[in-house]
Amino acid sequence: MIILDRPYVSEYLIDTLRKNQIPVLNNSFLKSINPEGLRLLSDSEAVHSIVDRQDLLYTNSENAIGWIIDNLKETNLPKQIELFKNKELFRRLTSKLYPGFYYKKVAFSDLNMLKIETIQKPFVIKPNVGFFSMGVHMIKNDTDWEKALELLNIEMQAVKDLYPLQVMDATDFIIESYIEGKEYAVDCYFNKNGKPVILNILEHQFSSTDDVSDRLYYTSTAIIKSLRTKVEQFLIKLNDLTGLTNFPLHIEIRIDNDMIIPIEGNPMRFGGWCSTPDLVNYAFGFNLYQYYFEQKEPDWDLIIKKSDQSIYSIIILNNTSGYKTDQIQSFDYEKLLLTFENALEVRVLDPSKYQIFGFLFTKTSVDNQTELKNILDSDLTEYMSINQDQVSV
Repeated sequence: MIILDRPYVSEYLIDTLRKNQIPVLNNSFLKSINPEGLRLLSDSEAVHSIVDRQDLLYTNSENAIGWIIDNLKETNLPKQIELFKNKELFRRLTSKLYPGFYYKKVAFSDLNMLKIETIQKPFVIKPNVGFFSMGVHMIKNDTDWEKALELLNIEMQAVKDLYPLQVMDATDFIIESYIEGKEYAVDCYFNKNGKPVILNILEHQFSSTDDVSDRLYYTSTAIIKSLRTKVEQFLIKLNDLTGLTNFPLHIEIRIDNDMIIPIEGNPMRFGGWCSTPDLVNYAFGFNLYQYYFEQKEPDWDLIIKKSDQSIYSIIILNNTSGYKTDQIQSFDYEKLLLTFENALEVRVLDPSKYQIFGFLFTKTSVDNQTELKNILDSDLTEYMSINQDQVSV
């Protein structure tokens, strides 16, 4: 069974549910988009599906967590979800694997009184319950801290009504050691026996060491080939602590030589906004949602042998221009598409509502990674038409 919820569901996911007749909770969001041909379940039927029949559950959005907590108390899911959504609890759990890792929970109202000189730098501050790199800052010195305090007040005000508290809660923040190494995102699930099944591994690229944004993620057969065994071994250790079964997870990690340290885990889903799961179809030719519901494992050896060597990317068109959304008159998506050798799909969003212009999926030749570097460094103003009357106000 699947629960669809805001902010976004892709046509690819809807089509998958329709073709495979995967049951869908008939909630208010589904009624608002009113897709045809789906197999719908009432609340009571959905509870029966999970509690009594122990059917598999997936959500496209963490907005569905509230329904799970309210309706599936008889299952282990609420506690397992809490292990990942509560970053302080997650750090406490994984400290058994990384006993020297520093972390501290601080109330948002107490941040101004924090004795910053007592904390070893660099460190990262982020909401204890958060999403999408909102409110995440790296602190290398006292100046960074002062800037972060100013920005946090602005950022938390901007997103306070965008997500429910189970997804984004600015009441508490967590301060933790900066993790060295390259960052990756992993879509996986733990099957009925608790075995981890890797469905995708993406490298998270940054424009600089100070960058903590979500602009660019990409995957390739080369990434899968080099990391899948190492990541699988890490997931086995993680599940020795959590005991997950029939559980989808999108987990972000840093890899420094042979050391893998988790950053955070996003429960009951793969990449948000139908991003990384939909990219799998372009990159590797299988349906990630279908693999989870059918409990199938990718034949990675065969996929690596048959697939091309291209890089498949998700580009998140976040507004880093410095202009407020009401100062931006329009965004030129056609011009954006022309800057890439193979733009696969663009998903247009309202920046005044979601704080981003949309998502772009691309296919890039290995010898043409300059186009990815360019978009990573761009503040996107070259695609914007600015309302000068609003700027001058």
